[in-house]
Amino acid sequence: MRKILSAIDRNCERWLLLGFYSMIVVTIGTEVVRRFALSYSSTWAEEVARYAFIYLVWIGVAAAVRDRGHIRIDVILGFLGNRGKSVIYLIGDFVMLFVSILALYYSYETLAISMKFQSVTHGLGVAQAWFLAAVPFGFCLVTFRLVQSILRDIDNIRKGNDVYEGARLFD
Repeated sequence: MRKILSAIDRNCERWLLLGFYSMIVVTIGTEVVRRFALSYSSTWAEEVARYAFIYLVWIGVAAAVRDRGHIRIDVILGFLGNRGKSVIYLIGDFVMLFVSILALYYSYETLAISMKFQSVTHGLGVAQAWFLAAVPFGFCLVTFRLVQSILRDIDNIRKGNDVYEGARLFD
């Protein structure tokens, strides 16, 4: 069971990203063939691709937080030792945690309003709440990954280990 949880922890975002990216490629590819070869297009394909892309973006944000893959200016970090780098990373993580919790609150509020009034999408005719849930879902993942990052940095400071400076999104 521990192996399974560890695999999910390591690869959850990658699997989700692959799934949503595949959904976009298949949907758009099918729609291109239908439009130009069959002179027929659907109303739902553009919405499916758009909403899959929104989920893709928010899951990608969480993956970048986990791997410290966001763009950053690290000139000052080059002059600091391990402890200094850890402190800078911790400050950044705490600020981002505050922002992500704030964004999670407001994005949930939007989702709750959509659920209350039962709004539906134009092309698909399904509850828009499923697609508005991408933002709170993404911020939940970001918050979870930030807490993991903060705990990892605190553990590295206590043990005197090198600070985790990040990894590539796809190795």
